[in-house]
Amino acid sequence: MKVIGIRFKEGGKVYYFAPNENETYEEGMQVVVETSKSTEFAYVAFLPKEVDESEVVQPLKPILRIATDRDREQVRRNLERKPQAMKIAQEKIEKHGLKMKLIDCEFAFDGNKVIFYFSAEGRVDFRELVKDLAGTFRIRIELRQVGIRDETRLLGGFGPCGRECCCAGAMPEFRKVSIKMAKVQGLSLNPGKISGLCGRLMCCLSYENDYYAEAFKKMPKVGSEVMTPEGRGTVVSDNMLKMVVRVKIEKDGSLVYRDFPVEEVRFKSKKEEPGPEDESEEIPAEEGEGAVSPAPEESVRPPRERREKRREGNRSPRRESGEQRPNAQRKEGGKGQPKERGKGKDRRRERQNGQPGERQQKEHAARPPREERRPSGGEE
Repeated sequence: MKVIGIRFKEGGKVYYFAPNENETYEEGMQVVVETSKSTEFAYVAFLPKEVDESEVVQPLKPILRIATDRDREQVRRNLERKPQAMKIAQEKIEKHGLKMKLIDCEFAFDGNKVIFYFSAEGRVDFRELVKDLAGTFRIRIELRQVGIRDETRLLGGFGPCGRECCCAGAMPEFRKVSIKMAKVQGLSLNPGKISGLCGRLMCCLSYENDYYAEAFKKMPKVGSEVMTPEGRGTVVSDNMLKMVVRVKIEKDGSLVYRDFPVEEVRFKSKKEEPGPEDESEEIPAEEGEGAVSPAPEESVRPPRERREKRREGNRSPRRESGEQRPNAQRKEGGKGQPKERGKGKDRRRERQNGQPGERQQKEHAARPPREERRPSGGEE
């Protein structure tokens, strides 16, 4: 399928559109395209090319035309309306007492809608504000709350490197950045040195992370002992761009610092020193997935043989010889002395019936057996 790349903002995300067969395009050319919401003014990111249909989100919207002078004039008028719209919106926000920071606004290409971007710590009830703005501008109003990284992208600025922020000028989408990238690249973990204008980790940490990740595996660990052409020493620092290792060597009672290429240094590879997180072991699949857990040696024996072994293991020498266990540890009145049967039962009966339990036992013993009893009031 033939598609053409379209970008709505400089440095923004590229979208696929269907090119017009009757027109010739150039990179950076201004065009008018049809989107799912309305007609938009955009720029050509790359020329038509063939791509797989699985990479295209259907339905593929078309390019309506190459931008004309009238279209450019419409865009210019929309930009002129922006400062006044920002001023009015800020006054309305202060009037309603809403805790929100107005960042930017954007008019649609046809001028029938305006979008206001704002940031806030939590959710904001701006329903009354929308009604007030709609009554002032007499067009559709849309308010969008954005995060702190999107705020920096909209406002722009210059980073610590002296160039424009990556998110504003050279990065269509935010990339995942982690503190591990800074550790691998040997950067200082001071938040002030690895954070951007938004207060988050700098996006540029992900640009060269693949190279540093491969170089990190080939370099010795800082603080480890290595063997150099001048003797054994301790690694002080690694230069992963030049692939050079700085080693501290003790010679004649003094410390000497030398730089060696990593090829001339012998050390234990990091792969040979697995840590708690790197150690891997075979974990059987969960039950129901065809996994069989390793059984102990006894479990493979026949059931009868296993039962006989269990009986033999439970037999004690004293039990086999017939010797009785001594009762010397038991003391009179102590815990070891056996209780007389029925004594506790008699006490309970004395409390319940007020009669001694022995008397009841004698009366029960004096009764004739069940076979000799005769029914009351009857004869044989």
